[in-house]
Amino acid sequence: METKWLEDFVSLAETRSFSRSAQHRHVTQPAFSRRIQALEAWAGVDLVDRSSYPTRLTAAGETLLGQAVEMLGSLQATRNMLRSHQAVGQDMIEFAVPHSLAFSFFPHWLMDLRQRFGAVKSRLNALNVHDAMMQLSEGNCDLLIVYHHPSQPLQLDPERYEMASLGHETLAAYAKADAQGRPLFALPGHPGQKIPFLSYASGAYLGRLVELVVKDSPTALNLDSIYETDMAEGLKAMALEGHGLAFLPASSVKKELKAKRLVQATAAGSYELSMELRIYRERPEAARRSKPVALALWDYLTQRG
Repeated sequence: METKWLEDFVSLAETRSFSRSAQHRHVTQPAFSRRIQALEAWAGVDLVDRSSYPTRLTAAGETLLGQAVEMLGSLQATRNMLRSHQAVGQDMIEFAVPHSLAFSFFPHWLMDLRQRFGAVKSRLNALNVHDAMMQLSEGNCDLLIVYHHPSQPLQLDPERYEMASLGHETLAAYAKADAQGRPLFALPGHPGQKIPFLSYASGAYLGRLVELVVKDSPTALNLDSIYETDMAEGLKAMALEGHGLAFLPASSVKKELKAKRLVQATAAGSYELSMELRIYRERPEAARRSKPVALALWDYLTQRG
């Protein structure tokens, strides 16, 4: 049992639509459906009547719904009580950041910030994109840093949250270099050639952007997915061992490119995509957190443009 299954179930009961709930929960519809099925497998009984539209719950589902709302409420209240005991002072900024940014962008950005803005005490919570967004929406962090692309907008209400841009990042294909410094695997490849592909897990934000790159290719790419994970660092480690080709944020491979352990697996400017780096916070008038240092940092970032 995972609590997110109960959260998914409550959302489905509210929207009565798998597609709308999947959008609200920031996952693909197939992934959302699998999580509802996993909950039904745990319960040992059908919870959703799939023969009706709009979707409705079975009698067993209605019984679970009341219990789920109560359990989730109790868990959140308990979590809030526990967090009140944390020794995190008003001078500690809490960030929620996706794994890919936590390993590559965040350390360098924070060092630059300390040199220009001043000393910053920070706590980093590295998660997948969905869970990082939930940290902000549940009031469990001060600031959220994420990738953004117009084709995959984040479902954050602009009336409740405000955003600042931190720059841009390129997502491109990389592979291990051979003895001559050429990529072991390259795009678009030869006709009939299967290219070992290190892919992101289904529903991962970067994975959806890779799908756009592949879809926009002028020629069919014969990518043979041999490994998947939702973490860019995991794909990079596999690429470094020569297992296949992976699409990675440019900031995550700077050292490897300089050491010529990895090389770009395409011609410069092809099969790549530009992403914006964004930072979000709750608007001050609705914020559940109002640390002076976080407010000062936001003012600094927005004044810099």
